[in-house]
Amino acid sequence: MKNPFEKYTGHFTVPKFWAKLQRFAVQAGTKTVYSALLLFFAYRRKETPAWAKNIVLGTLGYLLTPFDALPDLTPIIGYTDDLGVLTFGLVTIAGYINEDVREKAKKQLGRWFRHYDEQDLLQVDQKL
Repeated sequence: MKNPFEKYTGHFTVPKFWAKLQRFAVQAGTKTVYSALLLFFAYRRKETPAWAKNIVLGTLGYLLTPFDALPDLTPIIGYTDDLGVLTFGLVTIAGYINEDVREKAKKQLGRWFRHYDEQDLLQVDQKL
């Protein structure tokens, strides 16, 4: 059976997700990118139930949509609403974000950010 994550769901597709994160990673900042990666890798866990996966799809779909409360083209401020939505999604599915998910997110983050402040990640993790 094909992975349901691979098919188009609303505004969310895996290729669009990776492309947007790579394109806007530095502008969005480590907290936003780390939050999105935590959601992505939590979705991929077999133990994550369908309701939580739907939360992830909606949350990441919001990140990808070109229509935002604050346009993403606005430096720094433009991703504030995205971070708020990502935080809501993370808190809602926090029980499915384990150490493996965190490690995968940090590994991917390290590919895009050569140097980042661990405190930024700790601030995200403390909300979970």
